Amino acid sequence: MRLFVAVLPPPAAVDELRYVVDELRNFPGADKLRWTEPDGWHFTLAFLGEVPDTVRPDLDERLRRAAHRTPAFELGLYRSGRFGQRALWAGANGDTATLRRLAERAHAAGSRAGLALEDPHRFVPHLTLARSGAGRHQTHPPLVDLVPYAAELDGFAGTPWTVEHLSLVRSHLPRSGVPGEQPRYEEVGRWPLEGSG
Repeated sequence: MRLFVAVLPPPAAVDELRYVVDELRNFPGADKLRWTEPDGWHFTLAFLGEVPDTVRPDLDERLRRAAHRTPAFELGLYRSGRFGQRALWAGANGDTATLRRLAERAHAAGSRAGLALEDPHRFVPHLTLARSGAGRHQTHPPLVDLVPYAAELDGFAGTPWTVEHLSLVRSHLPRSGVPGEQPRYEEVGRWPLEGSG
């Protein structure tokens, strides 16, 4: 199954951001973006890809240990950013150092369980809001300029919450062929953060 490790924001944090994003959906050209659904918003810590069932017990145990070593921490949805003209995202503030450590531990858990993961690059805490369809090496102008969208979110600061769990999430890719169909996400594992610091 196709899996990733994530921190999932609570419903109250999602609702605060949804209110602002609903305004962005009224911007000129917003209909040309592929907006993500609020019930799927998450901070990806490690993308694991296709994980054989035989690997799951070892992976689960390693993620449990990673969570056990990490203390609960405060996080909030904060401002916005973009990856060029490809993706618009909301960022994070609060204890992002612990979030980064948790991402490193999640990646290590996957690697030690025998998964062939890409080398971890500089971790940028982000929750993807929309994609433009523009490729990384696109040479023609994008259909939608993401700069005004990011600027509109620049003053956003959500109410902080305490991250208490590490989640393993299954991604069900769209299969219907219907334009705009979104992946569906299912939490298949959850471990409490129990570290003392």
